Amino acid sequence: MNEILETAPATAESAFLLDIDDLPLPYLEMNARGIITRANRAALALHHPEQGELIGKSGWDMMAIDEKDLSYATFLSHMASGEELPVISRSLFDRSGTFRVYEIHAGLIRDAEGKPAGMRMLCVDVTGARKALEDARRDCQWLVSAMQSLSEACILADALGTIRSMNRAAEELSGWCACDLTGMAMEELLPVQAFPPGGSTLLDYRAMLEGACRGTAGVLTRERKELRVEISTSPIVDRESGSVSGVAVLLLKTGGAA
Repeated sequence: MNEILETAPATAESAFLLDIDDLPLPYLEMNARGIITRANRAALALHHPEQGELIGKSGWDMMAIDEKDLSYATFLSHMASGEELPVISRSLFDRSGTFRVYEIHAGLIRDAEGKPAGMRMLCVDVTGARKALEDARRDCQWLVSAMQSLSEACILADALGTIRSMNRAAEELSGWCACDLTGMAMEELLPVQAFPPGGSTLLDYRAMLEGACRGTAGVLTRERKELRVEISTSPIVDRESGSVSGVAVLLLKTGGAA
């Protein structure tokens, strides 16, 4: 790599290459056959020594077997069409001795006539971020399943009082489909004429945000009928910031129409 840079003519392109070599992110260039012709220090540092020299190696030698064929076909397609590539993710074997997920930002290298002559790639290790996202999705799905399993009608709203989610029991109680109510103001479903038992204070959404509440309310069904229900609410508190991000509402039907 050093020889390549030292023997390169002092042109704007060579200055560009020197800047690329100082990047903290792995940078590679391949020719039209997919052979690696240039790699910066970060790329060389990540290359596993047991795989031999990086320069002169096929760009797919480090890739997971189940991704090689599709990736190579995609490369050939873009080399033929001249269309730029979108950002892609690939599993690459690196110095850690494992396959890690890299987000690859690629661009075509073009000759003097503008035809594709190769490809340059900037690689970002997103293994940790990808795992965190997958874990968050699993946690979210688990919570959704738990909410749907409740026999009590449950509605979740954000800090502005906009309904974000409801379970099947809430759909059955109200006659509304969750997709119809998502984005609706909570007070449209739960009219404000709701009072704590034995009291005269109005049970509005602001009170629900300030603390746990219990009382009665009228739920407006899809048929525009009002059902009398017992209501129990709790603020949803963000465990990291401690701020209130919404309200969880449990509803239990107490009788017929109000």
